[in-house]
Amino acid sequence: MRWELTAHAATVLAERGISTQWVERVLSNPERKERDRVDPQLIHALGRIAQYGDRVLRVIYNDSANPWRIVTAFFDRGERGKS
Repeated sequence: MRWELTAHAATVLAERGISTQWVERVLSNPERKERDRVDPQLIHALGRIAQYGDRVLRVIYNDSANPWRIVTAFFDRGERGKS
């Protein structure tokens, strides 16, 4: 799988201390995937990151682009405590 970061995604990953290795891990083996409620071209991939206290990383990307374009990523507080 090939992907690239948008300028926004690169900025927020750096600001939030999110490793591109974590992004790769979630993209290649998501625990769950959801379509975006507003933009049907966007997919949300979610996965727990053990090295970050088992918090859930949400990676939002466009899979119709080649390579996939990562729009943003963040640790989703709304997923805390969910199994």
